Amino acid sequence: MRGHVHDHSVSPAATGAATAPGLGEVIGWVDDRPIPRTHLDLRIADLRDGPLSAALPVPGSSEDRQLARWLTQVILTEALCETTARALGLPPLDGPPLDRLAAVELGSINAAAYNGSPWVRAMFQHVTGTAEIPPEWRARTSPQHSATHIVRHRLFKDRRSAEQATPEDLQSLGRIDLGSLPVAVAEALSHQPSGTLIGPVGDALGWHLAIAVPAPAPTTTSPPDDHSAPTPPERDRAPLLDAARRRAFARWLDERRAEKIKLVPGLEHPGDPRQPDNHHKH
Repeated sequence: MRGHVHDHSVSPAATGAATAPGLGEVIGWVDDRPIPRTHLDLRIADLRDGPLSAALPVPGSSEDRQLARWLTQVILTEALCETTARALGLPPLDGPPLDRLAAVELGSINAAAYNGSPWVRAMFQHVTGTAEIPPEWRARTSPQHSATHIVRHRLFKDRRSAEQATPEDLQSLGRIDLGSLPVAVAEALSHQPSGTLIGPVGDALGWHLAIAVPAPAPTTTSPPDDHSAPTPPERDRAPLLDAARRRAFARWLDERRAEKIKLVPGLEHPGDPRQPDNHHKH
C-alpha cells in the first residue's frame, strides 16, 4: 500500500530539503539529473506497510533518519547504474539475489541495489567481466598459513543487539579470504588469535561479530618448483574470482558515486562521520 507516504516519510526539515524546478523536493542528483524525494518516501512507505514493519526504527528517531540516509544511497546507486547502463546500450539483467557472503562483501547498500535493480546487475556484469584474482590472494606461504579462513559472521543494526549476541547467533560464510570482508572486520580478525569472537566492530554497514579459523590447506602431490604464487585449484579459483569481481564492482561504485552523485544535506551516507546521527565509535 502506498497511500500513507506522507505519514511515514522523514520530515523535510530534518533532511535539509533541496528542490529542483518542476520536481519539487529531491534527494540528490545523478549526473545533474535530480532524483525526486517521492522515490524515497515511497520506499519508506512500502517498508512501513510491509511484513518487516515491526523491526523498523521509530519514525522521527535518529535510527529512522539513518534508515532514510541508507535508502537514499540505495536509490541513487540504482539510478546511477541505470543511467550508465542505458548510455552504454546495455539491457537490464535478471538474476537471483545475492547470498549472505556476497552481500557482506559488496556492502549492504550495494547489495540492496543489486538485488533490487536489473540495471545494477547489468553494470555488475559489464564492470567485472575482466576481473582477475589478485596475486596476493593466490599466495600460499605454507600449509600452516592458509590465506583462506572458515568464517562465521553476523551484522547487527545497533551495538546493543551485537553486545547481547553469542557465537551461536553467527551465520556461516564458509571458506573465504579475509581480505574480501569489510576492512574493519578483517583487521580485527587478523589481530586476534584464531577462533576468537571479535566485535562489536562498527562501520558504515552496522555492527559486526565474527569468528575465523584457518581453512585446511589444499592437499598437493608435490611442492612448487619456484617461488611464484601458485595458481589455486579450480575448486578454489571460482569463489576467489567471485570475490574479486565483487570487490572490483564495489570499488567502481565508490568511484562513480564520488564523480556523479551530489547528495542533499541531511541525506548523507549513513557512515559519514560529519552527520549528527552517526554514533559509531572506533
